[in-house]
Amino acid sequence: MKIYTRTGDAGQTGVIGGRVMKDDVRVEAYGTVDELNSFVGAAVSLMEEPLFADMIEDLAGIQHELFDCGSDLALLKPDLRPYKVTDDMVERLETLIDKYDAETPDITRFILPGGSPVSSALHVCRTVCRRAERRIVTLMRTQEACNESVRKYVNRLSDLFFTLARTANARAGVGDVEYVRSPDVFRNPKK
Repeated sequence: MKIYTRTGDAGQTGVIGGRVMKDDVRVEAYGTVDELNSFVGAAVSLMEEPLFADMIEDLAGIQHELFDCGSDLALLKPDLRPYKVTDDMVERLETLIDKYDAETPDITRFILPGGSPVSSALHVCRTVCRRAERRIVTLMRTQEACNESVRKYVNRLSDLFFTLARTANARAGVGDVEYVRSPDVFRNPKK
């Protein structure tokens, strides 16, 4: 199979159920999810076992789920096949957030990206994830066929990346980088 097809030379690309322009909001949404998936792979490549074995495993599963998100976003008509991303997947992310959050110290101020290399890479994932979420919201405002669970999944995933970044710092014995101009804004520390 050849890598190049020449079918996109006129500025269009294939999606599930038809063709659209390469700058279509649908392509922008699943393209940003694809970009996020690449950053997740880069973050995982920085992780060493056994310290990050559980994160590596969880993020490998998330990479497959991000591919599912992209597949659902590329679907022009929902009657072509069932959606892949479900609310059960969102709930699983919440379980992971709670699990990893238990390892982190109480947070009172805003956190800047940084600390350990793994934490910094996970903060990049968080910010790209937020951009993907914004692209998905735009898509859902302008197109009829969209899986609402994808939006919820990506929203929750950015929270997981924040938590994983803090956990990575805690495991590495590195403090979070607090925003020094921030007053104490989180008044309900973990119990």
